[in-house]
Amino acid sequence: MNPLTRVFRFYYYGFKSMNVGKTLWLIILIKVIVIFCVLRIFFFKPALHNYKTPEAKAERVIENLTTPKN
Repeated sequence: MNPLTRVFRFYYYGFKSMNVGKTLWLIILIKVIVIFCVLRIFFFKPALHNYKTPEAKAERVIENLTTPKN
């Protein structure tokens, strides 16, 4: 049997027979959605949204990487 198929079946039947684990995975999934979607929308602004061209964006990134901070 293909090793990839064996791994898939292992996880498939393992998750299928879970009781408490399904609830825990649901909680983990909800937390990931909150962290990566909701927080990004409301708290993290796009840093390069004011720069229209790729050249201007590249110049700004290079400037931030090479300019020493005090």
